[in-house]
Amino acid sequence: MLPKSAEADGSTDDRLFDQIDRFLSFLLGERRSPELTVRTYQRDLGKFRKFIIDKGFPADASELDVRALRSFLVSLFGRVKPATMARKIAALRTFYRFLVRRGETRSNPAAALRVPKYTCPLPKLVSVDAAFGVVEAPDSEHQGKRALGARDRAMLELLYGDGLRVSELLGLDLQSVDISERTARVLGKGNKERLVPLGEKAVRALDDYLGQREKLCRGKNGRLDPAALFVGRNGARLTTRQVQRLVARYGVLGAGRGDLHPHALRHACATHLLDAGADLRGIQELLGHRCLSTTQKYTQVSMDRLMEAYDRAHPLAHRKR
Repeated sequence: MLPKSAEADGSTDDRLFDQIDRFLSFLLGERRSPELTVRTYQRDLGKFRKFIIDKGFPADASELDVRALRSFLVSLFGRVKPATMARKIAALRTFYRFLVRRGETRSNPAAALRVPKYTCPLPKLVSVDAAFGVVEAPDSEHQGKRALGARDRAMLELLYGDGLRVSELLGLDLQSVDISERTARVLGKGNKERLVPLGEKAVRALDDYLGQREKLCRGKNGRLDPAALFVGRNGARLTTRQVQRLVARYGVLGAGRGDLHPHALRHACATHLLDAGADLRGIQELLGHRCLSTTQKYTQVSMDRLMEAYDRAHPLAHRKR
């Protein structure tokens, strides 16, 4: 069911509500965007619509000009971070590109908006030992509930071992994984599919979990999603929030880290591969990055660690001049 972008106010002239709703339907249906992405667009465009109505602008995207859009952004100035402002501008741009392609408006005022400069900090680095501790934490946490432990171990193996995004992990179906070929077909951003290799530990963990999966269906009449690879205790496909909570809990148990989240394990995967000498292009393909520049962020992380080690250990770093 399509999530509502905002509560209808009963106005017959509120075309903006319908325009946003059609845009969200496009994201969910044709583009198959991750649930979290759609919710973000829903929230940002809902606030935009509320501002437009409150300030007396026409509730129709085709009648709004860049002045109206800039007024909305000015109202946020000083209250949101530059990264948040950039995200809202991106939402407006994508929304208007959709309307232009559908012929609902001839102009795109969002194209004239300037994105503020900002730096996107990488997650705090997770060491190899800490990552291993997190991945192995379910083994001791669920000794009496083997199905849950096997499921969580398999998920963590894929998050860290293959650097999957949480949306990619939860989008996996049973048929996406080929144990015999040791591969998994992953649907990434932009609806692009890629084939990722499965390491020996990931294969063992998945094989163990698949043998326990049916036990997650509660009761004789309980339902079990026939397609989803990873399901919860009620047999339904797991949600992003559920996995985030699981990773946070295992972060505390396995690494003493209360700030751990799924993307931190993806980041750790790339950084540890790079430190071990893996090719940057190979890491790009594994992670599904469209641009090599995105993958190159991890080069800086490794260089920073190298310089720290040099300053601590190399004789030249301590030589008196």
